Amino acid sequence: MQRWEPMLDELMAQRHRHLVAYARMLTGDTAHAEDLVQDALITTFGRMRTFPSLVAAETYTRRVIASRFIDGKRRRAAERRAVQKVGSHEADPSAGPDLLVEHRTDVERALDLLTPRERACVVLRFLEHYSVEETAAELGIAAGSVKRYVHDGIGKLNAALGTNSDADAPVSSSVHVGTRSA
Repeated sequence: MQRWEPMLDELMAQRHRHLVAYARMLTGDTAHAEDLVQDALITTFGRMRTFPSLVAAETYTRRVIASRFIDGKRRRAAERRAVQKVGSHEADPSAGPDLLVEHRTDVERALDLLTPRERACVVLRFLEHYSVEETAAELGIAAGSVKRYVHDGIGKLNAALGTNSDADAPVSSSVHVGTRSA
């Protein structure tokens, strides 16, 4: 048995109900709270972290729950702003789903222009909302390399799509589609 497994077992047996109650207070929904706790436990123990005590493990897990909740709220707010921005660019309200398919196809074609590293970095940073460090860890490259690939990739996407998104803007505010230039 791994060194972290007994701590996870003890946390689940003794404190799981309290963690879900804490998450429920944040989310207001039991199902979402349980998902949030599950995600936090995976994050906490997924890298085989060890803790000196049950209190330390629970404290860390609670911090992860709060961080994930806040990140999710920010992400949804950014997505709502992006939908509003994209929706405000549609001159013809009767255009319907055809326009959305056309935009999606444009983005897919533009992503095909990127090198595999650029595409992976751009997708992880802006579509999966990974941090630079998380992207670097996922791809096994340096954080500086992630920044360079994202910068180059966004530049190519802007050229292909006729947009002007900022590759250096924080993820929470750059999830939107750049404004099309005339």
